[in-house]
Amino acid sequence: MAATTDVHVRVCEQEIIKYDLEIKALIQDVAECIGPQSTLTELNCKVKEKFSQLRQRIQDLEQMGKEQDRDSDRQSMLNQVERHRKQMFSNQTAWRKANLASKMSIDSLEKEELLHGGDGSLRQRKMTKESLAQTSSDITESLMSISRMMAQQVQQSEETITTLASLTVFPPAAQDEGSWLFWEQHGRAI
Repeated sequence: MAATTDVHVRVCEQEIIKYDLEIKALIQDVAECIGPQSTLTELNCKVKEKFSQLRQRIQDLEQMGKEQDRDSDRQSMLNQVERHRKQMFSNQTAWRKANLASKMSIDSLEKEELLHGGDGSLRQRKMTKESLAQTSSDITESLMSISRMMAQQVQQSEETITTLASLTVFPPAAQDEGSWLFWEQHGRAI
């Protein structure tokens, strides 16, 4: 039983180290990111995912530490958990700093591009936003026009139903079968 626990502990520790290294590499990518903003956002999503996985494995290790029979093993593992948590907090601080530096760099580049004309990608985005706004306005206007036409059609249908209802002649009370057949043949033509 102790050997199985040792294997689980080792695997958990290896995964913690793996996630820690992956986070450090992603933080470096964030720090070096010069844009666009969507790239930075993608990197940040990956970092968040790795932090979540790391946090879960640290909690697993803590639970395994609490389940140790010997006090010395338990204390040793809980100390290790505390070191991993401190390292995780240190990585979070480094990530925030890298993120801030990258955002400042992206903002600076966009500002420079805007001031000096650049390649027009910002103007292109602005034009795209303007065209999207115009398209949205056109669609809204078309929908309102369709709504008005549907209301007119409903009104015409109501008038037609009212006219038909006033013209409908009910068949005479069928006194004999012959008058009913006459109605069936000729009454519909009216």
